Amino acid sequence: MTIFEKATREKFRYPSTKGLLTTEQLWELPLTAKSGFSLDDVAKAVNAELKTVDTESFVATEANPAKATLEAKLAVVKHVIAIRLAEDQAAKAAAAKKLEKEKLLTVLGRKQDAVLENLTEAELLARINNL
Repeated sequence: MTIFEKATREKFRYPSTKGLLTTEQLWELPLTAKSGFSLDDVAKAVNAELKTVDTESFVATEANPAKATLEAKLAVVKHVIAIRLAEDQAAKAAAAKKLEKEKLLTVLGRKQDAVLENLTEAELLARINNL
């Protein structure tokens, strides 16, 4: 069973300042936020809850069942964060590539204009007549 299948079958809910969020709503959160709520905040909250459940007991013989659920919740949030980070990197790379192409086209335009400026009057008239 995948982590998302587990998350949807068990109806995982994640803490936020506006109440509990569904797994689907995680995709709508920003990665980080100075004000508001972010995926980073959700991951920190789930991790903190996991740490409280994960405290070692020298008396208990069975593992706390909440631990597995919290570990799965944290895995879901980490997966969403990883995908969102990859998408952000791809968007930044595409924007940088677009900017570079625009610069190259501008320089090419100036070079082509310079070539035209160096043509003689007769060459210019000949090119105009060919159009």
